[in-house]
Amino acid sequence: MTATGKLGVKHFALAVVLTAITLGATGLAVADDLLTRTRAGAPLRIGFSNERPWAFPDESGKAAGLMNVVAINTLKAMGITNIEPVIVEWNSLIPGLQAGRYDMITGGMYVLKTRCDSIVFSDPVIRMGDVFGVPKGNPKKIETFEDIKNQNSVLVTTAGNNTVEVAKKVGISDDKIMQVPGPTEMLAAVLSNRADAAGTNYFSIKALVDQSDGKLEITDLNKMPEWTLNWAAMGFREEDKSFIEEYNKFQKKYIGSAEMISSVAEYGYTKDNLPGNVSTDWLCKNR
Repeated sequence: MTATGKLGVKHFALAVVLTAITLGATGLAVADDLLTRTRAGAPLRIGFSNERPWAFPDESGKAAGLMNVVAINTLKAMGITNIEPVIVEWNSLIPGLQAGRYDMITGGMYVLKTRCDSIVFSDPVIRMGDVFGVPKGNPKKIETFEDIKNQNSVLVTTAGNNTVEVAKKVGISDDKIMQVPGPTEMLAAVLSNRADAAGTNYFSIKALVDQSDGKLEITDLNKMPEWTLNWAAMGFREEDKSFIEEYNKFQKKYIGSAEMISSVAEYGYTKDNLPGNVSTDWLCKNR
């Protein structure tokens, strides 16, 4: 064999080795895919804040709440049963997902353009609107964000909540928007007269009112303008697109089913809260 021939053989052998390494690396990447790993038994970590009735730990520490019910039943239909809850403060949900502390946000997060720039949302799960928790009798007659602005009242909500953006949009000044870690602090702020109204989605405010021993009441959702309506969904990292596509297939079958409506009824979810035909793409552009 000539020197040139020997060199050709060496080059061929090297090419075979490099190809094998490349294919092996590709195989490892596929094997490390979130969908593959979790279906093989690796834990799927769900992140949420302690906010009733959306998502919260029950007395045994297991994930409870309407969004967790939807997520867990959808995941089980996908063949994923090893699910670990991770509880964080609301304004840490997106940073925690991006940092890899968990694989999915189930906290009842609205699909908003500002959030779509950071994470990928599933198809919508629920349609929702904001209301207020006010002292019994509603002494300041607060029904809308404009009422709060016009009366120079103080609004309390959770830090990072969409309610902050809505309040600013209607002209409520920063010094009249009290941002606190969670629902417990919201309730305390109104009961201690440090805030005139607690504002967030209907379900969360209803839970606060139920915990107030009759000291608070809930305002009328129908008096809020249509543009304040929002849709909540599950949140994911962008690199987990194959998982999201599969998740959406199974969630679509579950949303609106008799099983689903029955499972979330205890949290106040009714057919009126079904998301309808609104797409996540539209919400990311228009909310």
